[in-house]
Amino acid sequence: MHHFRTLAAALALLLGLAMPAARAHEGHDDGPAAPAGAAPRFAAVSDRFELVGVIDGRRLTLYLDHASDNSPVQDARLELDLGGQAVAVARVGEGLYQAELAQPLADGEIPVTATVVAGADSDRLATDIDWHASAEAPDKGGWTRAALLAAAAGLAGVALGLWAWLRSRRSAAARMGGAA
Repeated sequence: MHHFRTLAAALALLLGLAMPAARAHEGHDDGPAAPAGAAPRFAAVSDRFELVGVIDGRRLTLYLDHASDNSPVQDARLELDLGGQAVAVARVGEGLYQAELAQPLADGEIPVTATVVAGADSDRLATDIDWHASAEAPDKGGWTRAALLAAAAGLAGVALGLWAWLRSRRSAAARMGGAA
């Protein structure tokens, strides 16, 4: 009976590990959104300035720093062009700007041009965003879930087989009058 309990505990542990791999299917909530660090972003750099843009749906947050020391640019004027469309940018802090996009970005490579005027310094920064919002992310955990479930099923089969074997040995020993 001790062997059966050990195998049952191992099976319960394996099934418990398999449960987090299960995900909600279409139409159900997949949990909290990805962390902000995982949001799509772009960067444009010149000799004077560094501009990083973080896209969260239609909201665009821009960070403007000096290239030499990474400090925020004080009192700068920033003009932004995404794919040939001017985007209104509002300063919300030192080196921090926000914009609301009129519509979500179209899929594909989108050119980004920023004009920065800070005191006597001015510069034009350019980069591209490789944007593919409509493509669904591949199910990277799918094979892991299948492997865990297959392992759990295999372990359950082994546990049942061992239990049946131990039971038959005890039964045979009892018929012969000995101990197993």
